Amino acid sequence: MRVDLSGKTALVTGSTQGIGAAIATGLAAAGARVAINGRSETGVHKAIARLREEVPDADFLPAPGDVSEEAGAAQVVEEVPETDILVNNLGIFGAQEPLEITDADWRRYFEVNVLAAVRLTRAYLPGMTDRGWGRIQYIASDSAIVIPAEMIHYGVSKTALLGVSRGFAKHAAGTGVTVNAVIAGPTHTGGVEDFVYELVDKDLPWEEAQREFMKKHRPQSLLQRLIEPEEIAHLVVYLSSPFASATTGAAVRVDGGYVDAIVP
Repeated sequence: MRVDLSGKTALVTGSTQGIGAAIATGLAAAGARVAINGRSETGVHKAIARLREEVPDADFLPAPGDVSEEAGAAQVVEEVPETDILVNNLGIFGAQEPLEITDADWRRYFEVNVLAAVRLTRAYLPGMTDRGWGRIQYIASDSAIVIPAEMIHYGVSKTALLGVSRGFAKHAAGTGVTVNAVIAGPTHTGGVEDFVYELVDKDLPWEEAQREFMKKHRPQSLLQRLIEPEEIAHLVVYLSSPFASATTGAAVRVDGGYVDAIVP
């Protein structure tokens, strides 16, 4: 199956590194014009230079701006007035003692992980429905379902995304626009490596540290390893394509097969 997104424009938030960069690469390789988003203009242009090494003929568009704030989101919308594919990937995570999570922490996680995605959906969904075609995705997490004790605030923010996705899918019913959530499992990125070493012995070699982390902190995984960013991107590219035209309002799993996950 060859996904062809030629003629389509995509915006991927938080796409200068990690999962977002892998998604941007996958969409570009399928022929889409891809807007790269990050907080700083310098960071965005550096990321585009790296991504062009992977997909030399790709059409990348810089879209700097902190979409967790109204002004930053407005800046991005000015750079990219309309898009056919919106991937709400931006997110933050981190371990914290449950009773030490402050009101400010809770607000920050909601602003970045939830409200940024709602804000951009509000900006782009009307144009998609007018044109009769569009794809909106929210990168959620297995933590939305199996809430981790060490980062409750993160898990709850990702649970909220499942509700947001389902609600907007209902709003877009019958328009030709699909709206889905992608439930990603623990994924191998630089930030996750740092997170893993917060929870296991810092002196362990990476492969051993990864296994120890999965055994102690993510024992539900059938995959029993961290997922690579490209594996998340493959599903996102498919859901962005005409092949996924009958998939909407769904929470689609690429989580390593969590054994006790119950997806609504």
